[in-house]
Order: sequence, then C-alpha cells, then structure tokens
Amino acid sequence: MNTQPISPAWLRDAVFYEIYPQSFYDTNGDGIGDFQGIIDKLPYIRALGANALWINPCFDSPFKDAGYDVRDYLRVAPRYGTNEDLYRLFEEAHRLGVRVLLDLVPGHTSEAHPWFLRSGEETPNEYSGRYIWTDDWFKGVPGAPYVGGEFPRNGTYMLNFFKCQPALNYGWLHPAEPWQSAMDSPEALATREAMKDVMRFWLDHGADGFRVDMAASLVKGDDADKQGTCAVWRDIRAMLDREYPEAALVAEWSDQRLAIARAGFHMDFYLDHAGNGYHSLLRDGEASFFRRDGHGDIRRFLDDFMPRYEAARGKGYVALITCNHDTPRVCPALTADEAKLAYAFLLTLPGVPFIYYGDEIGMRYQAGMPTKEGGYTRTGTRTPMQWTHGANDGFSTADAAMLYLPVDDAPDAPTVEGQTGDPDSLLETVRALLSLRAAQPDLSPDADFEPITLPGAPRALVYRRGALLLAVNPSGDAVALPEDIVARFDGRTCLYRLGAAADTAALPPRSFAIYAAK
Repeated sequence: MNTQPISPAWLRDAVFYEIYPQSFYDTNGDGIGDFQGIIDKLPYIRALGANALWINPCFDSPFKDAGYDVRDYLRVAPRYGTNEDLYRLFEEAHRLGVRVLLDLVPGHTSEAHPWFLRSGEETPNEYSGRYIWTDDWFKGVPGAPYVGGEFPRNGTYMLNFFKCQPALNYGWLHPAEPWQSAMDSPEALATREAMKDVMRFWLDHGADGFRVDMAASLVKGDDADKQGTCAVWRDIRAMLDREYPEAALVAEWSDQRLAIARAGFHMDFYLDHAGNGYHSLLRDGEASFFRRDGHGDIRRFLDDFMPRYEAARGKGYVALITCNHDTPRVCPALTADEAKLAYAFLLTLPGVPFIYYGDEIGMRYQAGMPTKEGGYTRTGTRTPMQWTHGANDGFSTADAAMLYLPVDDAPDAPTVEGQTGDPDSLLETVRALLSLRAAQPDLSPDADFEPITLPGAPRALVYRRGALLLAVNPSGDAVALPEDIVARFDGRTCLYRLGAAADTAALPPRSFAIYAAK
C-alpha cells in the first residue's frame, strides 16, 4: 500500500459518471437535455453506484464544437438552464453524497469570446496579449494552424483545434520571435491568473473540481517533454492545495508520467488511442482481448498499462473509462456479455472508474450519423440516453424532429427500464460490481496490484488486488491453471462471478471471478 495518502481523500472511493448534458434528460420538452434533467436522475446515478459526476462543457457557447468553444466561462449555456440551476445541481448532488466536476477548457476559447474580440482590435488594450498573435498580417505561426484577415489587428492568430478555437497565450518555452511571449511575461501570467479566477468562481459556487480539456496544450514552442505546460499546472495545483484542498483535477492527457508525476494532476485518463493497451482490450477488431472469438493478448494491455500505473502510483490515479464522448461506444464492437467481462475487469483494476452515460446498459455507437456541433465521427457516441421503451426512449417529450440527436429506434434498443431488475442484464451487472467495489477496500485504486500471466494462455489473466485474487477468461475455451496458481486459489471463497466459477484446475470460458481468503 502507499505510505502517503493521496489528497483529496474522497477520490479513493470515487466512481464517476460522465454526462453529455445535451443528451442526458430533457425536462422542458425542447429536445435538449438540461440541468433539471440531471437533478431528476441523480437518484438513478447514485443507485447505480456512482458517487461523482463529470459534466461535459455547459458554459455559454456558440456550440461549433459542442461547448468546447467557450464564449463566457462564468455563465452557463441558456439551453441547459441558469447559473442558479447549476448551483442547485451542486447542492442536490452533495445532499446525495455525489461530487461534481465541470469540464474546463483552458487552452482556447470561442472566437466569439469577448477577450478574443478585444484582442483583435487595432489599438492595443489589456487583452491584446491574451491570445497568440503574430506581428504581421502576412506572417503565420510556424508549424501550427492559424487564421488571418478577419480582424483590424495587423497579425494572424494561432488555433488549438477548429477554426473557431483561438489559442490562449500561456507563453512559449523558448520564445524566438518578438511576438512570442515568455512564460513569465505579464501577458502569459495574466492568462494563467484569469484561468485560476474561472476555477475559483465555480469552486466557490459548489463545484468539486474539473476535467481539463487538452491539458497538454498550454505552453507553445519546442516543449516536447511539456516542461513548460507542467510548470503551469504545478502552479495551478499549488493554488488549489492552498485554497481548495478538496478540489480534484483530471487531465485529458493520457501520459501519467507527465500529467500526474510532473504536472500535479490528481488523475489522468487512459484514453483510447490506436495501438495502446486500452484499445487492445475493446476496439482492436479480432485482436481485442474481450472478443470471445478473437485472438487478443493480455500482454499488449499490461505492457502499456503497467508503466502508466507505476508512474501514477503514490501521486495520483489512472482514470479508467468505459468510453467517453470522443470514443466509440463499446457496443456493438462487443456483445453485452462480452461487455460484462470487460467492465468487470475495468472496474476492478487499480484506478478511478469513469462510466459514460448509457454504457451501463450497452447503448450502441450509431455509425454514419451526420455531424452535429463539430462531432463528426464522434456524433454516434453522443445520442440521447435511453431510459424507457416509450416515445424518444424516454429522453424527451418533444417531437422527434426537435431532438438534439435521433434516438436509437431499433426494436432491441437497450433501456434502463428494460434492464432494471434483470440479474442477467448489463445494468444489474454494473450495479453489482460497483456495490462490491464499494464494500471491498482491496478494490480501491491504491490497493496493491499484481498481474499474473498464464504461460501459453494470452487470452486469460489472474491478478491480485490486495488480499483478493481475481481471474478473467473472455475466450471461448477453458484455460488450464499451472499448479502454483491452483495453490493460490486453495481455501478461497468466491465473492462474485460471471459465468462458471473457476475450479481447481482451469478457468472456464467466458468467465470472471473474485476470490477472498477464508
């Protein structure tokens, strides 16, 4: 076990539920989810076993990138409600023992943000240095996307992502041009302090922390190891430790060596990137570990995961996702039964789980959808939550044509209503796993982890969490256990299983089990 507790302590028991607010639950019949919808469903989230939320961007925005183009950091988007509605959401969530993280976008704003409009004025003002501008209308930003010709200012401006997202100025690690600010320049420090004030505003009103979008994107220039960006985040973390010690930060970085060990984030996502270990579990076609008929190899996951785990250990946590708003859903790449085994594995690994809304019922990725608000291929992961078998799957009373996105209208579309109370359903499996996780300290994110690969059996794994012994075999064949592993199971009691329980000689096909010492 770790000798130093990780602060804030509540993260040790946290299970997050990610909500894409426009698609979660519509209470006013306009076809778009809202804050009241989240409030109304808090008892469902709590009963699922989640005790924390991550709410995707809900600030005022033109929604050219689904809210990741912020027009006003201190005002919520009217389509979700008012600031007071969000404050009430914080209060109701806290009353039920649920923490709330907001989605912070610190690297860029919308092109419609007042800061940016002022920065584009010809006459210098207090916002002229808030964004990255060159010093001539015909000079671009080397190696980066940029836009020119749209403002009176004599220069072009750098983009972070889409054309609508001009990059905020946190300085350059090694400025080489007159228009490039140093990290400690007044303008770069002013940007940093402005973002701290945004964080203070929401923490003072009841937020419990932030998921940070594109966390590695702040400092520009030759910063291959992100030492400049890490230094900015350490400074922000120091502010939080002084003023808001219970606030948590999770990075969209997927490099625990940098985000946690050097930048000071409490958590960092293990994201779905082609070729990495997470991808090898769920989304690598026939090479996916959890495909029953595939040829996956657990060593691909372990070789990638273990260095991340060791880099974070004692300093923070790997954040483990079922999926997120940028990632194809697990289903239909996996069947519901395959997803049960995958979730059982993810929810018992050392890390903090993040369940994307609807993954607990096996909502399916809707391929081929027209893009919505800059979603493109991500749009099929952002469809409305499927609550009931009624109109619009219970998401909204609006006419179907008014919905934010079409619902899954397939006759077999999974719903909360259809799976509640069915012990064989994916929903009840997730509930049972989260209940067990909450009851077993050895399933906490900082309990010991020892993976035990089986010679000649890359399709299965035995692993130890504290005093618990766990085994998973997603393949269609039984996997024989070596004598030394058989001996480790002797005298143990099965606490939980999917499929048949392991006997003294083999792991049954399509099985998962947790064993405790008597």
